[in-house]
Amino acid sequence: MRDQAERTEATAFLSDARLLAAACGLLLIVKVWLASRLDLYSDEIFYWLASTVPAPAYSDLPFVTALLAGLGSALDPGNPLATRALFLAGGSCLPAAVYWVSLPYVGRKDALQAAFLSVCIPLGGFLGLLAVPDVPMLLCGLTSLGFLVRALRSGGIGYWLGAGAFIALGLCTHYRFALFPAAAILYLLLHRRDVWRNGGFWLAAAIAALGLLPMLWANLPGNMGSASFYFIERHPWHFNAEGLLQVPLQALLVTPPLYALLLYSAWLMLGRRDTRVNLLLWFALPHLLVYALLAPWADAGSTTEHWPLPGYFPLLVFAPEALRRTHAWLARRLTGAAPAVKAIPAIGFAGALLALAGIGSQSWQTQLQPFVGAGVLSEKMAGWGEFSEHTAQLLREDFNARPITVTDNYYTAAQLQYAGVAGSAFTLDMDKAIRDGRFRQFELWGRTAEFVRRRLGEPMLFITEDSALNVEQKRELMSRACGLADSLEQIDQLSLFEGDKRFNYYRGKVSAGIDAPAASPCPWPPRAWIDRPAPGAILSGTTAVSGWAYNEDLGVERVLLLLDGAVVAETEYGQPRPDVVEAEDLRTDPNQPNLGFQAEMDVAELASGRRELSIRIIDSRGNATEYGRREVLLENP
Repeated sequence: MRDQAERTEATAFLSDARLLAAACGLLLIVKVWLASRLDLYSDEIFYWLASTVPAPAYSDLPFVTALLAGLGSALDPGNPLATRALFLAGGSCLPAAVYWVSLPYVGRKDALQAAFLSVCIPLGGFLGLLAVPDVPMLLCGLTSLGFLVRALRSGGIGYWLGAGAFIALGLCTHYRFALFPAAAILYLLLHRRDVWRNGGFWLAAAIAALGLLPMLWANLPGNMGSASFYFIERHPWHFNAEGLLQVPLQALLVTPPLYALLLYSAWLMLGRRDTRVNLLLWFALPHLLVYALLAPWADAGSTTEHWPLPGYFPLLVFAPEALRRTHAWLARRLTGAAPAVKAIPAIGFAGALLALAGIGSQSWQTQLQPFVGAGVLSEKMAGWGEFSEHTAQLLREDFNARPITVTDNYYTAAQLQYAGVAGSAFTLDMDKAIRDGRFRQFELWGRTAEFVRRRLGEPMLFITEDSALNVEQKRELMSRACGLADSLEQIDQLSLFEGDKRFNYYRGKVSAGIDAPAASPCPWPPRAWIDRPAPGAILSGTTAVSGWAYNEDLGVERVLLLLDGAVVAETEYGQPRPDVVEAEDLRTDPNQPNLGFQAEMDVAELASGRRELSIRIIDSRGNATEYGRREVLLENP
């Protein structure tokens, strides 16, 4: 009987191992495929850029993430898959880490099931696709937890050394890792005061403290500026009711059935009078409670998404038991309880695949846009290859001498360097770079406007990502660019994915001195408005279209009328609009006050349906800009 039970248990274990291997294999294949197709997005490209200038820490985090991105890129420079390679490997190791953490608490079968459930947490199964700090941070946290559990059980010096080493490594990964050692210290103070007389513990603490050195290196010379930004300045610190949605949003991200299962697992752990189990709770709950409590006051873009993720993994240890109890409870009330219980991890795993499909959709922009429409899919991880190739061609064909390259945002500059198009691009980014806490780093690297000024008289290529700018942002940016140049003229445009990603290129020469006049004329962005028809208007037959447009310094030459991107009429431009001159405080448009346009548009022969109306403004230099997109409805007999 005993042999039979052992064989049955071994068969069940082998079956679970095969299921885990199949799930991990499928996720890895999908992630490798997507990692090879998707361009690096802003965070990833910054970490890669940081790796080209090795340092103990950078403006927003210590060195580990940049190191991993740099080591991967060394395998095949300019290849996104190579840059993400070590993160993919780390993400694939997370189930093994969960298994290892679980073994001191539960049998091999439950530990294996806990490892399987780790890939059923959608954001957990997603980890590794992107070169971001969450992967090494979580891996270090789980590994340090596994070593700490064994050190407290056996007192072995090797386990203490392992716990200290991985806590140190985690602290070198991200500021958020501080919750792991903080939780460990609180647990030891409340439940294991005997440890404070253990030499192994103090050795581990000394090793762990080494992980603080990169943070101190980055902060002490700058009056704690990096930590101050991360913990204070990036957060609004005023109440926002949307933050109260943090817990419901987390339930949706984890999937409601799996979220409920993890809460039940935490409840089971709370009911156990075992200090070793309390250690798991101390590692889990701070990540869930701290971010939930801070969400209404903190940076909503982060605390409501991936920050709480490390809190779910320690709860997985007793999730298989919670699953069995759930099955037993349902079996007493339902005849088909087994499929309902099996659906819990299945829904979570489907969520992981759905998350991968969602972000992977960016690599099929051209194929999907005819079905979903323009402006629906994100383009953050798409189009950078085409952009880099176009820029390289422009540099070859339009410049006799290699110019310095200046961009409007830091990640565009980094993309050009990643592709080998620009050796060291500069950026005028005073918006996103400051919001992301990276402007100081570009100052340290000598890549800001101040350092452009030092390249006196050199030719300059200035690039703007217009699809990421509104009119006011573009105007402010051009003001800064024209202040750096003796001359500046638009030379090219690049439009990708039906205009969802757009770039403008300008050629100029760096000013001869700080007191030199700004470039004149400056290629300011045009401004315009369609007075009629109003958005959503119903049109039929012949329709009157009117509005105004101006372009300071350059002036407007023509205004064309477009339906669904196709020219349908040319307007009569030059109608008197003194009201626009007064309201906009215009000074340098050569056409003022004659800034109005009007046209008659015949739609009688067009098929009824929803259409997009817009205008195309052509300035005196022949540069074209589309403006004023609005939806109208054609209704013809």
